Amino acid sequence: MRPFLCFLALCGLLAPPSFAADGLDSHLRLNQIVTIGTHNSYKQALSPQELALIASRNPKGAASIDYGHRSLTEQLNAGVRQVELDFYHDPEGGRFAAPKGPALVGRALPEGFAGPMRAPGLKVFHIPDIDPYSLCQPFTACMAEIRRWSDDHPDHVPLLIMINAKQDASPVPGGTGALPFDAAAFDNVDREIRSVLPPEKLITPDDVQGAYPTLRDAVRAGNWPTLAKARGKIWFALDEGPQVVALYRGARRSLEGRVMFINTDENSPAAAYITLNDPLADAARIRAAVAAGLVVRTRADADTVEARNNDTGPRDAALAGGAQYVSTDYIWPDPRFTDYQVRLPGGAVALCNPVSAPGACGGRPVE
Repeated sequence: MRPFLCFLALCGLLAPPSFAADGLDSHLRLNQIVTIGTHNSYKQALSPQELALIASRNPKGAASIDYGHRSLTEQLNAGVRQVELDFYHDPEGGRFAAPKGPALVGRALPEGFAGPMRAPGLKVFHIPDIDPYSLCQPFTACMAEIRRWSDDHPDHVPLLIMINAKQDASPVPGGTGALPFDAAAFDNVDREIRSVLPPEKLITPDDVQGAYPTLRDAVRAGNWPTLAKARGKIWFALDEGPQVVALYRGARRSLEGRVMFINTDENSPAAAYITLNDPLADAARIRAAVAAGLVVRTRADADTVEARNNDTGPRDAALAGGAQYVSTDYIWPDPRFTDYQVRLPGGAVALCNPVSAPGACGGRPVE
């Protein structure tokens, strides 16, 4: 972290030297940091009436979605460096403009809800009909907010945008479920991303693969960009299962020409990123994936369980285990539950990774 004022040699006494200042920014790579992200970063809290209706049919399900976030800008200001956005395919527009869930409990839709929903394009929300609210809408508006923040903070460590391409049916009888994603729909995803973010703001699979035969070969050789080259940039990972990521990948050897990295097994020619969400059960696999050069996202908490019980075991394992991006629903505690939250020590936004960073790094902050 850079001090606000530096007076010659006294600067080093006032704050830890930044990597940019001491030259290590040119050696430390994207996969050699650890930072915090949020899960379903767009999600707004449901009303008590909506939660009660869901709980009357599925108490565990209602408890699992009983959370919400502050705006993307507030999250980024607080140190979040991984954002998760769920979106639905809506090529004609208007498909999700009148969700049934709010009407079942007499809740009026928020002012301005329907307008962005009527335009063609990807729509950001959690579950059709019963959890339809988003902090930003449509997807391109979410990306525009992130870009504005990034442009205003050009020294941030690489910002990962995790994507879920949702294809859920509506849990409400007569509700409106998702349209499937096919190759053409995924081509549109890339177009929407590129419509907001120019090439100089992006880190793509081609940037990492370089001249290597495959993306897997590149990351095993350590070809992730250095922080000196990656600060202020944004990259994407499609966090889906094998069938969905295969549609996005198509017949490519790796991910040539694509914007997003994909969640895939460690031996795939397209391997660079992997989601391993259980830092306890997946501990050995996380360390092995990190050792193989991959970037890993794991979770410190899920379904509100850890926050309700103030269970810090998964959080502590996640931060120590080598995963570069640790996701949470609790950048801020939920006062209804406990004081559980997830932050890095000392107020750092990003640290040298405890597993993959060079030994001289120690636990030093890099943002």
